[in-house]
Amino acid sequence: MNGSRIGTIIRKDFSEFTRNRFFVFITLLVLVAWVAVFWFLPDTVDETVRVGVSQTDLGALLPTGDDAEVAGLALVSFPDEDALRIAVEQGQDDIVAGIAFPSDFIASAAAGEHPPVVLYVPAGLPVEQQTMIEGVIGEAAYALAGIPPPVNPITEAVVLGTDRVGNQISLQAQMRPLLLIMVLMVETFALSSLVAIEIQQRTVVAVLATPVRIVDFLAAKGIFGVGLAFFEVALLGMLIGAFSVNAPAIVVILLLGAILVTGFGMIAGSYGRDFMGTLMVAMLFMIPLMIPAFGALFPGSSPGWIKVLPTYGLVEAVVRVSVDGESWSQIGPALLMLAAWGLAAFAAGAFILKRRVAML
Repeated sequence: MNGSRIGTIIRKDFSEFTRNRFFVFITLLVLVAWVAVFWFLPDTVDETVRVGVSQTDLGALLPTGDDAEVAGLALVSFPDEDALRIAVEQGQDDIVAGIAFPSDFIASAAAGEHPPVVLYVPAGLPVEQQTMIEGVIGEAAYALAGIPPPVNPITEAVVLGTDRVGNQISLQAQMRPLLLIMVLMVETFALSSLVAIEIQQRTVVAVLATPVRIVDFLAAKGIFGVGLAFFEVALLGMLIGAFSVNAPAIVVILLLGAILVTGFGMIAGSYGRDFMGTLMVAMLFMIPLMIPAFGALFPGSSPGWIKVLPTYGLVEAVVRVSVDGESWSQIGPALLMLAAWGLAAFAAGAFILKRRVAML
């Protein structure tokens, strides 16, 4: 390979990219829009379920004025049932439901009777939250009556996947991998379009008519694609705080991601016949590659088929480093997977582009 020839082609590609107003506009729009969306998202998670309770004769057992929070459940006291109903209906103080105990609840429960309890829930309350609140009412009745539950099994909770109890991921942190991958996808389309234009206009034939060899041409495309994708995603990463934890690891992860999408960009550009054709081919790669990032919005165990997608290692490594603060050794498997996919995609893209150029 000849460095000066490669540099000349890279400068030509950069000039073509900056002259294309569509690519420049889309790139700037994506950066500005995603940064704005990211910083408007909440950066904290409230794991407490707030339930209103009417006082009646429970005033001696429940606090007045202050919240009683136990294991993620906060009980908020209200003076009467009407105030409780209004608070639930209007969503005051983030109350998700209300429990209206009868005035003689303690005496009735202690006597083994079944006092009626009204549960106020807003429309759309998740079924699991309503079931949990109903369980709280039953436990309260047993406790006040001094009667043990009919069945009290010994249970052991086994959490499958990453346990986020007490360490929930904020919406900002969940969106970070998605935004990074979406920027990489935009650069995939930009590179594929540049390659497709050169093939359609047979510019590559004119380039190869000079002393430039095919290996110089492929190297220039690869370097330009990786550099462009990495610059854009690194810029976004800085603007959304992706480098705040273990910056060297994030740099390596994004660089491997840039190599990965460059390979797919060269493949899409080799098969694209026109703008729409190139877009359709690029979308065939972009949609599956974005699935793991959407999976980060719903933390838990990922299905096996998602784990074999090329960008799964990218998403997994970004989440583990930026959210969990894991070390190099802990993200090693995800990095190896990402590196393997990146090298495979880059090699396949260079090979397919070489074959496509040879057919001109």
